[in-house]
Amino acid sequence: MSVDLDSESIWPDDAEDVDEAVVATWFVREGASIAEGDTLCEIQIEKVSIDVSSPASGTLAEIRVGENEEFRRGDSLGRIESG
Repeated sequence: MSVDLDSESIWPDDAEDVDEAVVATWFVREGASIAEGDTLCEIQIEKVSIDVSSPASGTLAEIRVGENEEFRRGDSLGRIESG
């Protein structure tokens, strides 16, 4: 089973009028094992940094938005393959 890292679910309520953000840093690389709640990456919305936690345990199978790349609200940042 796979789980998308949907940016819509982590978008802060006080940034509703902002549609773009940047992935600042990935702390986990593709293929790495992760546990639910592990910090996967940091994103920046305007001047606010937000840590993105894993919604599931498994393997980070795919990174869809690389470091320093912009993405739009609702885009998938990556994919987790879970048990």
